[in-house]
Amino acid sequence: MKYGFVKVAAAVPAVKVADVDYNVQQIESIIAQAEGRGVEVIVFPELCITGYTCQDLFKEQLLLDRAEGAVITLLDFTRKLDIISIIGLPVIINGLLYNCAAVIQSGQLLGIIPKTYLPNYAEFYEKRWFASAQDLNPTAFFFAGSSLTVSAEPKLFVTSSGVKFGVEICEDVWAPIPPSNNLALSGADIIFNLSASNELIGKHAYLKSLLAQQSARTISGYVYASSGFGESTQDLVYGGNAMIFENGHLLIEGDRFSIQPQIKTCQIDIEKLRVERRQNTTFINAQRHSHALEIPCKPTQVHDFSLEREIDPHPFIPKNEDMQTACEEILNIQVAGLAKRLYHINAQKAVIGISGGLDSTLALLVTVKAFDKLDLDRKGIIGITMPGFGTTDRTHNNAVKLMKTLGITIREINIAKAVTQHFEDIGQDKDVHDITYENSQARERTQILMDVANKENAIVIGTGDLSELALGWATYNGDHMSMYGVNAGVPKTLIRYLVTYVSGEMATETLLDIVDTPISPELIPADELGNIKQKTEDLVGPYELHDFFIYYFLRYGFSPRKIFMLAQKAFADTYDDATIKKWLTTFCRRFFNQQFKRSCLPDGPKVGSVSLSPRGDWRMPSDASSALWLKECESL
Repeated sequence: MKYGFVKVAAAVPAVKVADVDYNVQQIESIIAQAEGRGVEVIVFPELCITGYTCQDLFKEQLLLDRAEGAVITLLDFTRKLDIISIIGLPVIINGLLYNCAAVIQSGQLLGIIPKTYLPNYAEFYEKRWFASAQDLNPTAFFFAGSSLTVSAEPKLFVTSSGVKFGVEICEDVWAPIPPSNNLALSGADIIFNLSASNELIGKHAYLKSLLAQQSARTISGYVYASSGFGESTQDLVYGGNAMIFENGHLLIEGDRFSIQPQIKTCQIDIEKLRVERRQNTTFINAQRHSHALEIPCKPTQVHDFSLEREIDPHPFIPKNEDMQTACEEILNIQVAGLAKRLYHINAQKAVIGISGGLDSTLALLVTVKAFDKLDLDRKGIIGITMPGFGTTDRTHNNAVKLMKTLGITIREINIAKAVTQHFEDIGQDKDVHDITYENSQARERTQILMDVANKENAIVIGTGDLSELALGWATYNGDHMSMYGVNAGVPKTLIRYLVTYVSGEMATETLLDIVDTPISPELIPADELGNIKQKTEDLVGPYELHDFFIYYFLRYGFSPRKIFMLAQKAFADTYDDATIKKWLTTFCRRFFNQQFKRSCLPDGPKVGSVSLSPRGDWRMPSDASSALWLKECESL
């Protein structure tokens, strides 16, 4: 299990009802393909050896005997294969017939899992032929040349790499309390479901929702294989579903109603699932009384690892939902948080520094929406431009245009004279553009905002974002400080989308130009053409890379080695390995060294699954060593 990934497959083979020999040949063919692709575990549909729709033919001893013989054939076929195969077939145990899953690996029958819940309504008549696992007492029996013990006790199979998986069959997942609940709580990383679910209008959408919810509820991988074209008979049509989920997210699905056999493979991130479970105290508490019998699988050969999953380079940007809906929800969270603060302290006014950059623009838009929500006069928003030594005409003009368009109170306070006097007071050479030169300007601006807020009985709205907080890219007691930081939960890559989205509502041209403006604190004088000279991403690295690092470092606690590997895949066409390594090292160093700034942050709304609030998601000592992380970065 390299980097925590395990490769699994859901198969929909060609089937001829009651033709066991044909079905076994089709299963063998798919197993061979899957082995060649490096699949570790593959699941087939329910009763795929005989066909699900045999009906009263399940009473025929010849069919049942041949099904057992088919398992012997498969055991011989897989004798030199590492892959674990989960096959559906009818099995006689203690004189009763059960709808079962057989788990096979390297010529060994690892276990038999009987179906628990038997549908006996509408088009289903399974109780006519089968008994339930609930009827099964612990029994030792001989099947397909193997001595086995079966029972209703939950069973987990443990691969040689430590991955644990459980099995349930079709209707089991539709039950109010599916077997997979206990299997996951007992430690199953992945649930495999052998199914034979026919098609009805609207049923597929419900099924996908059900499987996604079960995968999310159990924080597990969920691999589902259902009968296809060959099972369709009489009044029923089987579409052939192959779906693989990871914690509620659909990773891959097959083509429904395909006439051809299918095999869908995907890598499930077991490490990610286990991190999610460790962090979820509700899941931990629910585990207390869960147990299952563990069955070891056979050792397997170690294969070279190659990441096959697509990795989203922009994980903070919503993908599976309408972007308009997502942007509205994010803005509503920001607006609601600020509105509550204004309402609670009975503030009629707010002060905000407007630079013409992305962050202050979003903060202003949120503030305007909050004032509108509370029916407050927009003139109560005091936007202050504070030109300094590095302010360009482009950003200054955009700031003024934006404030005029939004109808707020505009003030301009040039900080050059005050900062120059400050340089004289502390003995700073104004021609030396060092950190004192830069931070003096940032602190002067914050002092102005705070003092104006006192004078106007207002609050200062912070503009710094999540990405800057992670990198510590803020002047301590300068732009680092405010009375409410509306952008604290929003990363830089997402801010671009939000401002672009709002541009459709107001100040379109100005907002779009702000989005296109290079990110800069504008603390160093412009070049000879008046353009921005100090570009943040030249100094600390591309924000799209840092946001990628932030997501996987904070959300899942991944090591630099795994983050690097994921970034290689995500940014293969954008950055070379040396560039990724350079900025990943910068991220690790800055993240640890700048924690002291995050330990005393003002309040701000949590927007997504990642937050750096010292009162919420992230609590870290300010003096923790980064040595382990930097050492791993060096070894990349």
